[in-house]
Amino acid sequence: MAMGISTEVAKERVVLVGIIRQEQSEEQVAEYLEELAFLTETAGAIPVRTFTQKIDIPNPKTYIGAGKLLEIEQYIKSQEISLVIFDDELSPSQLRNIERELECRILDRTNLILDIFAGRAKTAHAKTQVELAQYQYLLPRLTRMWTHLERQRGGIGLRGPGETEIETDRRIIREKIARLKLQLKKIDRQMATQRKNRSNLVRVALVGYTNVGKSTLMNLLSKSEVFAEDKLFATLDTTIRKVVIGNLPFLLSDTVGFIRKLPHDLVESFKSTLDEVRESDILLHIVDISHQGFEDQLHIVNQTLSDIGATNKPTYVVFNKIDVYRFTPKEDDDLTPSTRENFTLEDLKKTWMAKSNMSCIFVSARTKENLEELKTMLYNKVKGIHRTRYPYDKFLF
Repeated sequence: MAMGISTEVAKERVVLVGIIRQEQSEEQVAEYLEELAFLTETAGAIPVRTFTQKIDIPNPKTYIGAGKLLEIEQYIKSQEISLVIFDDELSPSQLRNIERELECRILDRTNLILDIFAGRAKTAHAKTQVELAQYQYLLPRLTRMWTHLERQRGGIGLRGPGETEIETDRRIIREKIARLKLQLKKIDRQMATQRKNRSNLVRVALVGYTNVGKSTLMNLLSKSEVFAEDKLFATLDTTIRKVVIGNLPFLLSDTVGFIRKLPHDLVESFKSTLDEVRESDILLHIVDISHQGFEDQLHIVNQTLSDIGATNKPTYVVFNKIDVYRFTPKEDDDLTPSTRENFTLEDLKKTWMAKSNMSCIFVSARTKENLEELKTMLYNKVKGIHRTRYPYDKFLF
């Protein structure tokens, strides 16, 4: 019997690198590298080892010290590793120097996130946004490897006198960026018109760190089938659904997830997508309470909302995944001290999260626990805005 030939492409094995700064703990950096590993897996590769170095200021030439670089070089050569990913954005010179020393492909966190976005983009809008961010990132990082760029414009007259190949590539990239920006402006105008046409309904936006369960909650509240997956950035395009709770209709939007060190170029190119957040009436900030660094994630999202000018609107924090956060102690185990793993819903309502200044609610999208309380809260908040906007709407009285 003939042996079958597998056509499956072997996954790339990757080494991850991070630094421990003076203001960071080793536990924090370990958590950051776990997220980088998750990003790597989302991109389709396998992280096999991480390297860290305590350093006050990153080396301007090679990001890490010469000794650590040598240690990584010896490891990747012995293990035949072809890709190393750094947990910070590297400067163009750092990329070139590290690549020269390690003799393998080098990616930084920004490039990795852009690669994931490129793979996740489905609509023409999302693809254009990601492509623009990629070219803006790559422009200052052109090297001799860029000889593959398209030259369909014809060979004669393509280069000026004495113009080098990389200078030609830079010009082609700048022209691409200019075309993509014009294309996005046109799309942005169309999106703004669509939002204006929807302005007669109260608009609620789901925001939060990536992979916290926004799309799952969207499915439950709107009874629709929005793509939800346990991977980072499962949603790129804003999904909008009309939701009716009781007798009250409103619009609910599911937006792209935020993340630590979200690339600036990506934020800029996704402006029209983030306008959906800026122009909403209510924000539901979804937090994965089962994540060990959820407090940090909550702060990062709040900071991002501040950066895009979306903090001047009613915001309600929804702590999701309480079914994973706790377990119920056995009856004969009453002396077990309360920990994050055995809080009940009533316990959670007594924590600092519930007692802080923020309005919050605890739910599980997976088990639907406390979902009715979320719907009631949402109904009351939307109704308050609707009554103010349309005081003579007899439908609500």
